[in-house]
Amino acid sequence: MSKKILIVGGVAGGASAAARARRLDEQAEIIILERGAYISFANCGLPYHIGGEIKSRDALILQTPESFKSRFNVDIRVQHEVLSIDKQAKTITIKNRETNTEYDESYDALILSPGASPFVPDIAGIDNHLTHRLRTLPDMDAIMASIEINKPKHATVCGGGFIGLEMVEALRHCGIQVTLVEFAPQVMGPVDMEMANMLHNELIAHDVNLVLGKALQQVKPCNANDSDLTLVLNDQTELNTNLLIMAVGVKPETSLAITADLEIGCLGGIKVDEFMCTSDSSIYAVGDAVETPEYVTGHAMLAPLAGPANRQGRLAANVIFGAKETYARTQATAICKVFDLAVASTGLNEKTLQKKQIPYQKIYVHAANHAGYYPGAHPVSLKLLFSPEKGQILGAQAVGKEGVDKRIDVISVAQRAGMTVFDLQDLELCYAPPFGSARDVVNQAGLVASNVIKGEEVEFHSDFLTSLSDQHVLVDVRGEGEVANSGMLPNAINIPLDQLRQSLTQLPQDKEILVYCQVGLRGHVASRLLTNLGYKVRNLSGGYKTYLLANQVN
Repeated sequence: MSKKILIVGGVAGGASAAARARRLDEQAEIIILERGAYISFANCGLPYHIGGEIKSRDALILQTPESFKSRFNVDIRVQHEVLSIDKQAKTITIKNRETNTEYDESYDALILSPGASPFVPDIAGIDNHLTHRLRTLPDMDAIMASIEINKPKHATVCGGGFIGLEMVEALRHCGIQVTLVEFAPQVMGPVDMEMANMLHNELIAHDVNLVLGKALQQVKPCNANDSDLTLVLNDQTELNTNLLIMAVGVKPETSLAITADLEIGCLGGIKVDEFMCTSDSSIYAVGDAVETPEYVTGHAMLAPLAGPANRQGRLAANVIFGAKETYARTQATAICKVFDLAVASTGLNEKTLQKKQIPYQKIYVHAANHAGYYPGAHPVSLKLLFSPEKGQILGAQAVGKEGVDKRIDVISVAQRAGMTVFDLQDLELCYAPPFGSARDVVNQAGLVASNVIKGEEVEFHSDFLTSLSDQHVLVDVRGEGEVANSGMLPNAINIPLDQLRQSLTQLPQDKEILVYCQVGLRGHVASRLLTNLGYKVRNLSGGYKTYLLANQVN
């Protein structure tokens, strides 16, 4: 007897589940119920249509109900909202929002893919015609209409995550002055502060007014025909703007699950097991609304990302038809474009490792995305986090103009494959001058991390400089011209690397020598030289460049 599968919500998780279910069983009755007007659209592309990079709105519509029906023979019902679930009877109550009528539908298996909704804080005056959020095509249409009708000279974006940063760029492409307000001390929470500081510099370079460590507290009342808003921040400063985009985050859409008395997890998402099954054996949940185990620790996490949602939808369909597959955890691998830079990450960041009290080591590498002698080379700044003893990959972050996705993708695959930093140094990656280097950025990171674990290099980080004593000698091994142009660390002496052997009389052997260069490579050479001569030496990981990023005042 064929199964009847109801799917609540489309887009990544729901549509993937429906397509997979049909490929597994041509006789199954499959119905998708979507309360909005669109079954499958590229919500990640919305800011790029606003900014003009994606010219056609139709390009964002991946499938229509008609095309999905034609290809997969799935009954698509848009503008149909599921109101409740009767677990005992295995039925749901549905409201047709076009006819305002209600009806029931039975199921053998039910998949919930309701997604997440933008989180809008309870702020006085926030409900007005100049304030928008961005999650759906109608949201995008409303923002574009506001820009067309009101012709704002200034916009404010609240929130420095993926959508917030993408909207800042889109609005600047529209010729609008932009202020970005972020309550945290940095944008892009998945990366650590020193990496985020590169994004701060990029935003400022593109004339974005960056306001960190502050939050929107009040929007002063405005009339329906007003063309500007007065925003009051939590330090009581005021900001005048013509358009307000709220992008402070999303929250799992769990209202239906709660009314059905399904178990909710500790982070507020729907709790599922390794088979994507909820606390009811006939109900599954996928996508932005669910909690899944984080890859390193197995602890619950929320990951509103399209990749995991697609995997979960496919898995739920497989399990419904008898497979014993399990979900392989979430690494939260992600990337974001910020004007001319890209920022990407996978696994855990340093903030999380500290919070969870997980032992770790970290190293930094700043290297060109391809051979430096080939025109157009740009630096990729990579931070690698790993376990101190066995070199297990805990996480990685990268920022640069080109090649960032490649490096984080490689490390993400290596982490999932159970490889260690020792394996990274031996990865055989593509090399030709226009594309890479004979020793790739990832190889270099593996080499540095391996040296640290083996004790062949003792590193220090910029925070160690606050505890210097008279038992330390700080040595800058860069060239004199570099030092003259960019300065050097307080109390350091400059001995260029190529002069180091001739200058050993300046270095007492009864003190610890702290060496550094611009990015760490020459510091490593100096460290090995002095170590082999009997000195006690440490090298500044990531060099002077990382020190400046870690100590930048925003």
